Amino acid sequence: MARNSPSEPRGRAGRPGSPRARLFLALEPREEDRAELADWRDRLVAGRDDLRPSPAETLHLTLAFLGYRPEKEIPAIARAAFGAVSELAPAVLRPGPVVPLPRRGPRLFALDLDDEEGRAVAIQAAASRALAEGRFYRPEKRAWWPHVTLARVKRGRRAPPLDDAPGAGAPAALGAPTVTLYRSTLRPQGALYEPLERIVLGYG
Repeated sequence: MARNSPSEPRGRAGRPGSPRARLFLALEPREEDRAELADWRDRLVAGRDDLRPSPAETLHLTLAFLGYRPEKEIPAIARAAFGAVSELAPAVLRPGPVVPLPRRGPRLFALDLDDEEGRAVAIQAAASRALAEGRFYRPEKRAWWPHVTLARVKRGRRAPPLDDAPGAGAPAALGAPTVTLYRSTLRPQGALYEPLERIVLGYG
């Protein structure tokens, strides 16, 4: 199991003396696949001043959004999530259509992903169950949807549709072997994502 050490907590939220961090768990594509996806996305949104593309290095699938948790819980959260997924195989994801969310008056555009052999769903389910058992996370009632946010609509703007052809010009497939625990710091120019710990799943 490959793992980074936790970074020193920097962002602070909550009451003085009770530092908290806004956390989420993510499944990440291989760097070369993510770069190819970002290049395609940049061509897709070229000339659109109503959209804010997600930075290439932040393209990911959110497995679980934990919200604000005490910083002292970060090591235990990582142990719970990574212990649950360490024996699972990496996901293989095939790009599908671009989906506006919501359908009318979208706030963002996401790329729907076909989950080969249900591997990403298995990773999400295992991590979600472990985090819930540790009382770090309350699972959502709706089924998890494998997708990547490509771009967000700028505040106060209305965005016409993007090309929604199923993966037109997109990478044929995305290998996704990395699970990362992130801190998210909200800023006016967009959230800042700081990786705290990660694990690279073995090929089985």
